[in-house]
Amino acid sequence: MAPTHIKWRLAAVRDVIVETPRAKTLVLDVPGWHGHCAGQHVDVRLTAEDGYQAQRSYSIASAPEDATLALTVERLEDGEVSPYLTDELGRGDALELRGPIGGYFVWRIQDGGPLLLVAGGSGLVPLMAMVRHRAAQSSTVDTRLLLSARSSDDVLYRDELTRLGGGDGLAVHQTFTRQPPAGWPGFARRIDADMLSRVGPPASQRPRIFVCGPTAFVERAADLLLGLGHDSAAIHLERFGATGG
Repeated sequence: MAPTHIKWRLAAVRDVIVETPRAKTLVLDVPGWHGHCAGQHVDVRLTAEDGYQAQRSYSIASAPEDATLALTVERLEDGEVSPYLTDELGRGDALELRGPIGGYFVWRIQDGGPLLLVAGGSGLVPLMAMVRHRAAQSSTVDTRLLLSARSSDDVLYRDELTRLGGGDGLAVHQTFTRQPPAGWPGFARRIDADMLSRVGPPASQRPRIFVCGPTAFVERAADLLLGLGHDSAAIHLERFGATGG
């Protein structure tokens, strides 16, 4: 539930960016927006002509330093909200939202590191806000990102990840669970203990860990991380189900 003092606002769509065949980023101007922390989300509400309303939560993809707010939405075939956001909404359209929401799954530059970010599919979105926040602050804190995706066509922000992972202490690792690219030299399986230990940082360095993705993915990752000796208090989890949208 969102706090009662967070009110609904009308945002204007400034741009729509195609990320993958199933996902788009909505770049929004939000009058009266007071900022957010990397990792937070917003509620989006749609109202039909007959008054019927549908509401969903979406993680914020943009860095707190950005002048606009970015939401990356993956289209669910049986979804009630995501098909409208990805297929119908365009530049100049209005969108009703409220936020930012959430204080547990957040990272601020002053929190330090090292960081271990583990994403399953579109669970990358709030973690990307952290990566972008880090870049905006010119931070060199040791950061390891592990992204699990079905294929390269499912990877969000692909070019940006390649660019940001080129140095300054950010290492980007990917694993493909169904269709790795031809000649792919990296991981090509579901996450496991060996993969997490190779990506690091080790438990002895006491990293701050953020895991986001489908419920089963997040629970498996958490179990594996605990098995590797990481402190449960350092592991922050955010799950989303397969229904809704």
